[in-house]
Amino acid sequence: MRYDFVIIGAGPAGEAAAYLARSRGASVAVVERDLFGGSCPHWGCIPSKSLLNGAMLHAAGADYPWQRASERRDYMINRVDREYPDDGGHVGGLRDAGADTFRGEGRLDGPGRVVVRNEQREQVLEASHVVLAVGSQTRIPPIEGIDAIRTWTNRDATSARELPASLLVLGGGPTGVELAQVYARFGVPVTIVQSGPRLIPTDHPRNSEAALLAMQRDGVQVRLRVRAVRARAAADPADADVVELGDGSTASGHAVLLATGRTVPLGSLGLESVGIDGEAIPRDGRLRLRDGVYLVGDCAGPELHTHQAHYQGELAVRMALGDDVVPDYRALPRATYTDPELASVGLTLDEARAASLDAFEVVADFATTAKGYSVEAAFGHVTIVVDRAGRQLVGAAMAAPDASAAIHECVLAIKARIPVDVLADTIHAFPSTSRILNGLFAEAARSLRPA
Repeated sequence: MRYDFVIIGAGPAGEAAAYLARSRGASVAVVERDLFGGSCPHWGCIPSKSLLNGAMLHAAGADYPWQRASERRDYMINRVDREYPDDGGHVGGLRDAGADTFRGEGRLDGPGRVVVRNEQREQVLEASHVVLAVGSQTRIPPIEGIDAIRTWTNRDATSARELPASLLVLGGGPTGVELAQVYARFGVPVTIVQSGPRLIPTDHPRNSEAALLAMQRDGVQVRLRVRAVRARAAADPADADVVELGDGSTASGHAVLLATGRTVPLGSLGLESVGIDGEAIPRDGRLRLRDGVYLVGDCAGPELHTHQAHYQGELAVRMALGDDVVPDYRALPRATYTDPELASVGLTLDEARAASLDAFEVVADFATTAKGYSVEAAFGHVTIVVDRAGRQLVGAAMAAPDASAAIHECVLAIKARIPVDVLADTIHAFPSTSRILNGLFAEAARSLRPA
């Protein structure tokens, strides 16, 4: 059984690779050990956004109780009247495109050779190119007693059919804040414990501040600069489990969501059989590990996004087929779908200066803009970072209701290296969030003109 491509992992990266390879006439086999489609449609992006929408409607006073939100989520992930999602649509789509699908554990067994094992049998697939797209898993923090308490992964939090009596979230990244807001808006007492000084630490600092204000507005207790060190199970299941913190205090929850990061499952892929040290792979998004072997998606880095995974899956196929392309992450967008949404792209001011750019920042207070007034915003911002020498946008961030959409003008501007003068001279609809960008572009262009 020989193929042009054998793809291990059928999440967004693997599916994107498979569909593009088939569209270009290549033969494809896709191997998946769990759900075709991966985490995003079943345990991640889709259910969390469905629950966030339900929580927003409920908080606004609509007739949208938890049961309705839970049922809608189950519909979105093909889990109606069953415990585990049905991935038949993903399997069918790949087969309709002409790909062969295999359920089981895939492992490299020398150059161009993949062994697939399941409970029934073992098969050997030969390939000109192998694409590794195995995703990531919840990181279990090294906390004494963590195994004895009622922990949730993102799977548990996005698939729960009953509300917990209380929720403790360990970790204040995008997953932590999104799910904290969901449960808080449905009336669950929620606490976030974050070891660092701010929420969403990899995002723009103003987005971190907006996330904190949003959590506090919705009643979430946020504990910053403190680390969980020990866990104690409740003696009575009706009581909350307790987590001891590094400052001597405690936090508790009937469910404890682990949102302190992700691990990448490279150890079981047989990389050593093709001369690759899995422990030494830099997560820099380079994609090609050696001739005929590509790493894409969460495992590849540099960040963790479904849209990055899709981009990398397609790009790996293009590279393998000889296209003159290389990965470009200068305009990689980030979005957190809280209320308000948080989005960013490119560099912060500090990052730009650290890269030896003569950069400056222009900021608008979203709440005092026409758009902000119209939606009664209490906080938020729109920020751009401009390189003086290049007269180009190199970064942007915003906290606004439609940030995940509005950020894409900045994504395109950075990707295409559009001059700030052109951005400033572009007509933007009033009173949109993009119109706020228009004003910032104009201010930046004025500051670049000779005195």
